[in-house]
Amino acid sequence: MCGITGIINFNRERKINPETLRSMAGAIVHRGPDDEGFYINNNIGLGFRRLSIIDLSTGHQPLSNENESIWIIFNGEIYNYKELQKDLIRQGHIFRTQSDTETIVHLYEQYGTDCLKYLRGMFAFAIWDSNKNQLFCARDRFGIKPFYYYLDSERMVFGSEIKALLKSDDIDRTLSPEAIDSYFAFGYITSDLSIYKEIKKLQPAHYILLSLNDNASFKIESYWNIKFEPDFSKNEMQWEEEIQNCLSETVKMHMISDVPLGAFLSGGIDSGSVVSMMAKNSTRPIKTFSIGFKDERDSELKYARELAKKYNCEHHEQIVEPKSVELIPDLVKAYDEPFGDPSAVPTYYVSKLAREFVTVALSGDGGDELFAGYNSYSRFQNIYNKPYNFNIAGLNNLLWGSLFNVMPHNMKGKSLAYILSKSRKHGFAYMNEWTENERKKYLRLNSNTGNVKESSEHYKVKILKTLNGTDYVTAMQYLDMKTYMVDDILTKVDRASMLNSLEVRVPLLDHKFAELTFKIPSGLKVKAAQKKYIFRKAMSGYLPASFFNLPKKGFSAPISAWFKGDLKNYIGDTLLANNPRFSGYLDKNHVKRIVLSNQKARCDSGSKVWALLMFEEWLKQNG
Repeated sequence: MCGITGIINFNRERKINPETLRSMAGAIVHRGPDDEGFYINNNIGLGFRRLSIIDLSTGHQPLSNENESIWIIFNGEIYNYKELQKDLIRQGHIFRTQSDTETIVHLYEQYGTDCLKYLRGMFAFAIWDSNKNQLFCARDRFGIKPFYYYLDSERMVFGSEIKALLKSDDIDRTLSPEAIDSYFAFGYITSDLSIYKEIKKLQPAHYILLSLNDNASFKIESYWNIKFEPDFSKNEMQWEEEIQNCLSETVKMHMISDVPLGAFLSGGIDSGSVVSMMAKNSTRPIKTFSIGFKDERDSELKYARELAKKYNCEHHEQIVEPKSVELIPDLVKAYDEPFGDPSAVPTYYVSKLAREFVTVALSGDGGDELFAGYNSYSRFQNIYNKPYNFNIAGLNNLLWGSLFNVMPHNMKGKSLAYILSKSRKHGFAYMNEWTENERKKYLRLNSNTGNVKESSEHYKVKILKTLNGTDYVTAMQYLDMKTYMVDDILTKVDRASMLNSLEVRVPLLDHKFAELTFKIPSGLKVKAAQKKYIFRKAMSGYLPASFFNLPKKGFSAPISAWFKGDLKNYIGDTLLANNPRFSGYLDKNHVKRIVLSNQKARCDSGSKVWALLMFEEWLKQNG
């Protein structure tokens, strides 16, 4: 795993400042503490920080083809690179290293932008092609690895993290009103937005082509999308066998490494399944890492221990305590922008724990999206017989209208009001942190950042409108993949792990495995209100029985309880101060109501309080 960054000046006479490029790479040294490298050719500059995982002796970057006309910087892992390398050698390509990075260079030589369809892995890379005077950048299919860019009339600046871009000169730091709206709507910033109006994210499964020829051009194209092609010809036993075989194969591929490797392990089916397949494909005990809390009601450590014992794992665990919020300034710095998911805290600590023993860890992220594991998916089935109340105000009408179009006929006419009242953060619209009406009333964006042109809910509506004829469960899976998974879950894991110089791999998001799961009819994913029905059956012989009786907890800290107890004074000193920094963006009296309501146990507003804390600290560091 590594960090990449670069500057492309459109004027060929405007040379790259080596110190600027070095400073940009230095800002992301945590992503690659083992090595650095640079390519500078007049107006072209590429910078790189390396965390050595594969081909430890000759994997230095930037890396070129034989005649040095094509240069690459690459963050990620390509799991089928050996197979690709053999094919390319047969076609006459000459390799100087055994790295997956060089494989991408030769694939690009052979197939151009079509090289992307051959890659099986997680990646964000940039290729400078002096033959075509062209920059080619790409991000993996699910957005496991990040890619940010800034574009104006004179240059393009890019990197793995925003902090690298900000080291370049004259980056416009105007805040994005849409990003702030998204943050308070969902707890994360979605779409191609960042907190800065002029800094964008390259979306998953997209690539950039920047041409510096006489007819200079910049374009972004999509190269892949998940397809919903349910196969009704197979019975449950056949699907179970396919899941087992494909999961075993992808986990084995993800275990390729020249450095020590382990796995995150909770008490859940997803991480447990990954660990069980790792044990199946290894002759050595698997190193596993778990995080828990003092109150056993919030902890799944005993279940993690049970599975670790079953497979004779070398198991390590740690208890996270309220004082862990001392980490907030470091987390804010790591994410570069407001990030409202409190599970960033245990994710940081499990990454820190793992890094003491390994350089690579596998996780179970993606299982809820692939197999319909969120509570809202099955909860919808529990309301079939409830009448629908159409008296829903504001954008929820628009949201419901889009959702209505993708529901099977036997589910129409049911209660969205009930769904939204019970559904919290997962599933359709995620039961917003702040509703649209609440944001309109209490966010002060007009005087600070400009108007919100389109509320955050509309982005999700647009996604749903592409899914005419798709059933409810599949539509929710797709929506989660395009928003919550990439902009919350995968962002959280990437930043928290890389802050500890740990590479985290997500075998469930191997695109071949994902494509298999979307051939499984949704009726086998949620059956009789049981989530992950077919995945549970497929893994029943691999996991302890206790794993199948657990309520879904997620991977989060008990922050509500902390805020009412150990951290009550800390919250008061930070958010109820006379002149908090957020007062320029938020109604201070409304914030006070949220904090006091949570403390008096009138409602559970812990996630809102956390989001406010993170926003206040971000303003402290960047305001």
